[in-house]
Amino acid sequence: MTPRALHVAQILWPAFLVAGLIEMVVFAWVDPSALRMGAWEPSPMATYTLAFMAFWTMVSMASGLTHWLMKAPSQALRPLSNARY
Repeated sequence: MTPRALHVAQILWPAFLVAGLIEMVVFAWVDPSALRMGAWEPSPMATYTLAFMAFWTMVSMASGLTHWLMKAPSQALRPLSNARY
């Protein structure tokens, strides 16, 4: 597995699991057949699918941002030799 594929897997797989958990929690309280968006009444399956994809996208973006922020320049990781406290 290439490093890039590994990084994508490290971001998307946990995001998939968390999106599933969020979906279970949200739809434990929300009835998908009662949701309407203007004149559009999506089916419950469409509501579940769209909500899952939205949750997965949001969690993936947060995980990707965290992964990106962990790639700090080598100078930022160097200990400060003359720091005063």
